[in-house]
Amino acid sequence: MSIDRLIVEFDKALRAVFAPAPTRRSVPGSDVPMPELSPEEKRHAAALMRVNHCGEICAQALYQGQALTSKNVVIKQALEHAAWEETEHLAWTERRIQELGGRKSFLNPLWYAGSLALGGVAGKAGDSWNLGFLAETERQVERHLDSHLRRLPLADQRSRSIVSQMKFDEMSHAQTAVSLGGVDLPGPVRLAMKLSSKVMTGVAYYL
Repeated sequence: MSIDRLIVEFDKALRAVFAPAPTRRSVPGSDVPMPELSPEEKRHAAALMRVNHCGEICAQALYQGQALTSKNVVIKQALEHAAWEETEHLAWTERRIQELGGRKSFLNPLWYAGSLALGGVAGKAGDSWNLGFLAETERQVERHLDSHLRRLPLADQRSRSIVSQMKFDEMSHAQTAVSLGGVDLPGPVRLAMKLSSKVMTGVAYYL
């Protein structure tokens, strides 16, 4: 990798972890009146949105690692498109965390580094496995977001609108990966991904 490319990729990492994320689309639910939530509901909703923000940090790193090691131009473009939508998700969740009086995870640099390495490994495995990894990641994220829709306070329509749009986008990413040739991953790999995600979401809820 050239020094120029290395600088660009390092800049991407710094921006994802430390800089406010941009968005072209308006924040879902921004036209909904601010809900009346109890202190406990606010704390719980902020913690769930922090978990979602961490998931988007991980997604940024995964896509970056996969794009770095993939040689297929079409796949690179698909990964870059998905990464942009994940950047918007970062912006939405960060804004909602602030509105709820919460904070982002202290461990975001760690989540990013681990996911970047994992994405690089997936990319090296070949295009069909790379896309299969992307599809399975998005399926698991979709299920995770669905669980948050059940756990968020019913009155918190702002958070629920954000999570609903994120879920729709993740479903689209998975379908794109399959259409480009993604294969089903072996059961043990899917289980390992599920367990690692469970650890991350459990820790991020508090830290």
